[in-house]
Amino acid sequence: MKLYSFSYSCALSCHLALLWSKLPFELQQITHEDLASAEIRALNPAGKVPILTDNDLVLSQSSAILNYIAERAPEAGLSGTTPAERAQTNMWLGLLTSDLHPAYSTLFKVSRWLKDEQAADLVKQQAKASIRQLYEQIDAQLAGREWLTGTRSIADAYLFVTLLWAGLLKIDLSGLENLTAFSARLHVTPEAQQVLRAAGIA
Repeated sequence: MKLYSFSYSCALSCHLALLWSKLPFELQQITHEDLASAEIRALNPAGKVPILTDNDLVLSQSSAILNYIAERAPEAGLSGTTPAERAQTNMWLGLLTSDLHPAYSTLFKVSRWLKDEQAADLVKQQAKASIRQLYEQIDAQLAGREWLTGTRSIADAYLFVTLLWAGLLKIDLSGLENLTAFSARLHVTPEAQQVLRAAGIA
């Protein structure tokens, strides 16, 4: 398997999940400029990462790749072991990829969309409010738990990346003690440190 990734992208969640899975893989670290290259466009016409190749299989979209990793390494238990556990894992993964990530995308891109600085600031405030609300929901879920669903899963790998974005954009996490404890615990693990070093963050 080969994973294409670049710094601060959601592909870091796939890198972390691969390390947790203990599956053999190659990491191809690229730059933002590489996304427009013929090689990347041939693999994903959208010009986005993550991209995972496994022999003739080519996958994009974090949720698909994360679930593929979990299926390839069932002994790692990264999506649970029962239908109910897998559904719970994907429920939280869906919240992260479909609700939280788009709010962050707004923060990253709004200044390119809106040239009116006042209008852009208003959109940023709304996006930050949405992010805060979602993190409050996640914080409540983490009460009494080390991981989102009780055991380590692909959803936790994605949450880890969103918390890197929170630090980058100075999102207010005050009072979210369960969430900040989760971040602190995971950040110092060998696997997370390996991901950060590869991305040039640590």
